[in-house]
Amino acid sequence: MTGVTIRILLADDHSDVRSGFRLVLDSQPDMSVVGEAADGATALDLARRLEPDVVLADIRMPRLDGLELTRLLTGPEAARPTRVVVVTTFDHDEYVHTALRNGACGFLLKRSGPALLIEGVRAAMAGDALISPQITVRLLDRLSPPPLSSASPASAAPVAPTGPTAVLTDREQDIARLVARGLTNAEIGAELFITPGTAKTHVANIQAKLKVRNRVGIAAWAWETNLVEPRA
Repeated sequence: MTGVTIRILLADDHSDVRSGFRLVLDSQPDMSVVGEAADGATALDLARRLEPDVVLADIRMPRLDGLELTRLLTGPEAARPTRVVVVTTFDHDEYVHTALRNGACGFLLKRSGPALLIEGVRAAMAGDALISPQITVRLLDRLSPPPLSSASPASAAPVAPTGPTAVLTDREQDIARLVARGLTNAEIGAELFITPGTAKTHVANIQAKLKVRNRVGIAAWAWETNLVEPRA
């Protein structure tokens, strides 16, 4: 995609946050911040007028919050559906679920750092959904199966990662395990000695095979099939 510039709109009620994001994103050769909004209503108006490729939206903003902004920009009533990545300080589970249900292409914590912010924008453009590893790990801890009861000997043997996992190659299973641990594409690449781009391609293939929307879906599948063992 040489020569293609990703046009980004920033929506956050803190000017220092917007300035920091602009500095990070404008430093990328393929990204350009085309507008800023200090409240959700202004962001909605700018998104409709500027038609950015990606909107980075905080949750708690005056006039219109980021969750409703996401719904209005990505939902069926949107004249031109726009990719929205929620970037916030607040990682409450209900916010994560609502944002993704409303059509967000990612959910990032502001403390995750500039590298993940850049990767989140690129993931949104590629049709992926990137979620901060801290959130992924916490959500998946809650999906871990409970300890087996000694009163149920018939179910005492663990389920081996066969059968359902056979849909994935050995390498894809390795990558699914790392996704379930909350690693980014860059971290997966470093772990398996492959490029982040190759890791991204594998993740996309895994999503297609498992028919899941994002990395959380991959990770949930990994837990449910015992591909990843629950934490002690």
